[in-house]
Amino acid sequence: MSECCAPPAYEPPVNPPPPGELSAVVLIGPPNSGKSTLFNRLTGLRQKVANYPGVTVEQHMGLMAGVGREDLTLIDLPGIYSLSPFSEDARVSIDVLRGKMPGTPKPDAVLLVLDSLHLTRQLMLAAPVLAVGLPTLILLNMTDLMESRGGHIDPLKLARELGAPVAQISAVHGTGLEAVPLFLNQHTQRTVAQPLTLPVIGNAASTHTWAAQVSRRTGYRAPLSQENSRRIDNLLLHRIWGPLLFLAVVIGVFEVVFSVGQPLSDGFGDILARMGSLVRPFLPAGWIQSLLLDGAWKGISSVLVFLPQILLLFLFIGILEDSGYLARAALIADRVMRTIGLNGKAFIPLLSAYACAVPAIMATRTIENKRDRFATILVTPFMTCSARLPVYMLLIAAFIPNIVWLHGFIGLRTVVMLSLYLAGFVGAMTTAWLLKSSILKSSDAPFILELPQYRMPTVRSLALRLIDRAKVFLRQAGTVILCVTLALWVMAHLPVIHTSTVAAPELADSVIGRLGHFIEPAIAPLGFNWKIGIGLLSSVLAREVMVSTMGTLYGADPETQAMHLQTALHHDMTLGGALALMIFFAFAMQCTSTMAVVRRETNSWKWPALQFAYMLVLAYAAAFVVNHIAMAIFG
Repeated sequence: MSECCAPPAYEPPVNPPPPGELSAVVLIGPPNSGKSTLFNRLTGLRQKVANYPGVTVEQHMGLMAGVGREDLTLIDLPGIYSLSPFSEDARVSIDVLRGKMPGTPKPDAVLLVLDSLHLTRQLMLAAPVLAVGLPTLILLNMTDLMESRGGHIDPLKLARELGAPVAQISAVHGTGLEAVPLFLNQHTQRTVAQPLTLPVIGNAASTHTWAAQVSRRTGYRAPLSQENSRRIDNLLLHRIWGPLLFLAVVIGVFEVVFSVGQPLSDGFGDILARMGSLVRPFLPAGWIQSLLLDGAWKGISSVLVFLPQILLLFLFIGILEDSGYLARAALIADRVMRTIGLNGKAFIPLLSAYACAVPAIMATRTIENKRDRFATILVTPFMTCSARLPVYMLLIAAFIPNIVWLHGFIGLRTVVMLSLYLAGFVGAMTTAWLLKSSILKSSDAPFILELPQYRMPTVRSLALRLIDRAKVFLRQAGTVILCVTLALWVMAHLPVIHTSTVAAPELADSVIGRLGHFIEPAIAPLGFNWKIGIGLLSSVLAREVMVSTMGTLYGADPETQAMHLQTALHHDMTLGGALALMIFFAFAMQCTSTMAVVRRETNSWKWPALQFAYMLVLAYAAAFVVNHIAMAIFG
């Protein structure tokens, strides 16, 4: 989706605070310490959160609520382990903290979030942050989990050791947050805290020694469940069983998406069709009725029908994210990715790309090496984003029979879907190997990842995620898709035939029909007709527009107007053409938003132009081969 993960909306306060008073508070902490969850609690916004590092890669701002004033700006920063700017996201955090980021308010106070489950390692960030000299409140997050698992910390002793107030909180459940307004209201004026007196620290090891000494003097006891986590990791991260279990999880997710999601989508499609039928008698017969129902509604509903399956997929992804399992998958992937020149840090952006390539490309800021980062950016669009799913599901349901094996454990449709995901992944890995072997060659970098604790996903977190995903889907349907379908309907009814009665031309003779037939010779070797060609052109705006375009064009054709879209496609295409179209979408870039963000992240149009051309040529060649192989086998 082109708008899938836009930053939270922020409007500057209407009445800025008087000169000298607090105006901006910065939220900082190590990766995966719960900053974004706390940010959402304190602002009421819904910034994306997940139980693995690298989710927040740029600063987000929002107005705080519940602190007695609504003119305080809260700035959520990317997670960092130190104040040494090794990566792009770390530079953002450091520049904002020190008031050197253009366009961002200079912070007057700091909320330092530390994970209680890993406090000794997390304290390594406390010393340099306190040394900046801003009033700082230290928030020990996830203390409910720490205490339930046998851990202990004395916050008063820790406060005396660090010379700053300490509060125990749970950002997920919203407990202990009353300490935040108390702290901020005590610092109503801009003040400078007494910088923390630190021993001379020469390297990371002596940073670590200081943190361990502080933990010991404050009576910190790590949670006992870490041993249980290690036992689980011994299985999930096993060289053989780990990848096999990951494969089993993926197969299970897609099988449920088809076996449960397909009936839900069919039922939802019937509801949408009935809604159109109920409205039809209330609209005047003629072009208004055709425009609104045969054009706009048929095009939009052809995409909306896949909403249940997409939400079901994101429900499972949310469970895997929040439980901490996907962070383990990064370690599994590191073994494969290292053979092509990338390391496990690239896995987090590539994983994010299964939702949308736009935030995934931004997430590459966590990669320190510039060449590794560029290579990851260039291969990210190969990953199967959610915008491709409506196209895959439409074609699979129309052309792939519902055959199941192993007593229904796995079906042919699931195998085809997994093959498309695998094709995108193989395309990404092969391209990365080519880049890392030539123009973006660089030395190997170590992959260090702090594995999060296993957690039980909360109903609230999952529900909010699905609500946000549904809003994005509906917003896309009500903007880009609606505009495209209306434009297609108009072009399908022009030029108007001037006879005794004004009438629309035959679809093939319309403006859109003539354009389609003009490009048809170029795509005919792939098994595509002119309607598919128009769909491919429109999908450059957003991939899922392809489905609405098909709905509008087949709805405007008298031969297929009364047919279900899947039936119309089956009537108009061969199996070879359908398989070729799937593989074309697996490789082609076709996303204006992705090209725009690649240009921004690389600061050049050269890279997105190269990326688009390479992926288009690869998609065309692969579709050509698939179509001709299918023709030779199936006739």
